[in-house]
Amino acid sequence: MAKVAFIGLGVMGYPMAGHLAAAGHDVTVYNRTAAKAEAWTKEHGGAARPTPREAAEGADFVMTCVGNDDDLRSVCLGADGAFAGMKPGAILVDHTTVSARVTAELYAAAREAGFGYVDAPISGGQAGAENGALSVMCGGDAADFDAAAPVIDAYAKICRRLGDSGAGQMTKMCNQIAIAGLVQGLSEALHFAQKAGLDGEKVVEVISQGAAGSWQMQNRYKTMLADDFDHGFAVDWMRKDLGICLDTGDEIGASLPVTALVDQFYKDVQKLGGGRWDTSALIKRLTELG
Repeated sequence: MAKVAFIGLGVMGYPMAGHLAAAGHDVTVYNRTAAKAEAWTKEHGGAARPTPREAAEGADFVMTCVGNDDDLRSVCLGADGAFAGMKPGAILVDHTTVSARVTAELYAAAREAGFGYVDAPISGGQAGAENGALSVMCGGDAADFDAAAPVIDAYAKICRRLGDSGAGQMTKMCNQIAIAGLVQGLSEALHFAQKAGLDGEKVVEVISQGAAGSWQMQNRYKTMLADDFDHGFAVDWMRKDLGICLDTGDEIGASLPVTALVDQFYKDVQKLGGGRWDTSALIKRLTELG
């Protein structure tokens, strides 16, 4: 069992840290809103600290799961950042979806300071985090990954190293690119079924067993048909991720026409007031805007 610090107790991080505690690890947490960290310790034990530096002191592994590039820099760098508290040989595992640029920056800083850095973005949504069944895609030095993988296993269905530093973030971009097109396609199919006077649930019962089936279809069609989007991965965060995908696509010369289009569709959803709705709210754009 390891001494672990977990930084960022949002909808994903809170249950992930809980799985670490349940697996027997010695877990110390930090969250920007201290009340959430206090609630976590009441539920799971362990300890809470007022800064990332203090949470990271003495830890073998420091897990981060925050919002974006700036959030990640703020919890890693500076006098109160995790890097200032980490001991030589410790490993930081970042579960945030961020740019390859900030990953390269922090990897270099970590190596210079004498500890490891693994970029390990996640997929599987809130349910995956709560059930300990996340897909974890990793980049970094092989030895650091090999050391961290047994700890990550507490909340992973699958955990794989895809290559050197940044490969995990690049793989997460592939994940978001694939999801964008799938959700739009599902939204159009359900919208079409409704306009055609078909029973959407019966339609999905049939087509989900064939080539059209997907995780999005199985897990989101009922809430989409019910006009219920108060759950899951927020549109605002998806736009952040797709922006990273599109910027990186420009840098590496990858053509992403569907991703660019769906990103604009999500912008329409934001204009409808749906920035915090689940990403399946793309169907709402069709019903509201046509």
